[in-house]
Amino acid sequence: MPVTVLCDERCHLGEGPAYDAASDTAWWFDIIERRLFEARLGTGEIVVHALPLMASALATVDDGRQMLATEQGLMLRDIATGALEMLAPVEAATPATRSNDARVHPSGTFWFSTMGRQAEPGAGTIYAYRAGTVQALFPGITIPNAICFSADGATGYFADTAANALYRVRLDPATGLPLEAPAVIHRHRDEGGLDGAVVDAEGLLWCAIWGGARLNAYSPEGDPVRSVAVPARQASCPVFVGPAFDRVLVTSAWQHMDEADRAADPHHGKTFLLDIGARGRAEPRARLGAM
Repeated sequence: MPVTVLCDERCHLGEGPAYDAASDTAWWFDIIERRLFEARLGTGEIVVHALPLMASALATVDDGRQMLATEQGLMLRDIATGALEMLAPVEAATPATRSNDARVHPSGTFWFSTMGRQAEPGAGTIYAYRAGTVQALFPGITIPNAICFSADGATGYFADTAANALYRVRLDPATGLPLEAPAVIHRHRDEGGLDGAVVDAEGLLWCAIWGGARLNAYSPEGDPVRSVAVPARQASCPVFVGPAFDRVLVTSAWQHMDEADRAADPHHGKTFLLDIGARGRAEPRARLGAM
């Protein structure tokens, strides 16, 4: 399987990759070091933006703005200037938590999560931002990850990495909000834990396996379908990129690795492009205000 190192700059905690097809630009975060990476795939140029606070994921709003999930809540970012504007405070008065995973539902509703900074049990919550309002969907999760959606918007997925449980929930396609309680469809029992995920054009869910140096693909029912290697042990999150959405960008991290661990994992913290023989689809844009 062809693998390319997209970025040699090592991320302490690389996470939250996103792809804007209109500009052929990929984005991802180093949460701990408060950095936002911008990769212009057509030219190979990579720009690293310093941030004034921890942020973990973003969604494109329009050609000039992004919505960022941060430790203070949701913020709007001006792409040209980098200026940040508070959109909706979330757990801003709770210093023990920070933002984590996120993805946009086909309706434009933005799902994002929080978690304890030390992964305190049950400290995380998955939220939805819709029509200018933040709504808590699923509280009491330790490490909420793998947020992603079916193409028709009728199904949502997420994981609790600490429990190694993958959940599926039926959604209202028009709103991206749950219609029932989530159900466990898979429990990961091999090495590593379920981390970030994305759904491909065929409906398979591709999930990074933190500590397992892999991407695993699951059917909508949670059955394992494929597994491909990633050149870093702590693979963290995938997203499909490119004009044909035929490559996968995968972030990684060296968080909690000592010197010996890093020496044994020479590509730790780098960001990769993989040709896995699958195609994705364009990520929806997040919608502001009335919907």
